[in-house]
Amino acid sequence: MKIFNAVMIGVFVLSAALQYNDPDPLVWMAIYLFGALLCVQALKNRFNSYLYLAGFTVYLLYATYLLFAGDGVLSWLREHDAENIVQSMKATKPWIEQTREFGGLLILLAALGINWFLFRRKGRG
Repeated sequence: MKIFNAVMIGVFVLSAALQYNDPDPLVWMAIYLFGALLCVQALKNRFNSYLYLAGFTVYLLYATYLLFAGDGVLSWLREHDAENIVQSMKATKPWIEQTREFGGLLILLAALGINWFLFRRKGRG
């Protein structure tokens, strides 16, 4: 669990740092840094279920929005034939950015879910 959280802290801090050129950098920096904070707490063997519930709620609501948005994930799948999302971002292709953001939220949700499960299993959550 310590290795997992150490890796996730690195991933989330790096992801936050890479948001400087994003159209909404402060939002995404906060999103990733909050995930890193929860992993730091887990690394220290601390668990605050209220913070986890807040994270789950925000991440899940935002992911749902990105899934159904007009230029979101479903648009990328249906209208753009799941176009390669690792290409450069262009303002004319917002579905690529939305899909990338959706993927980031899924990673955050997975990390929070794993920690939640492990702490609950140990009887500390």
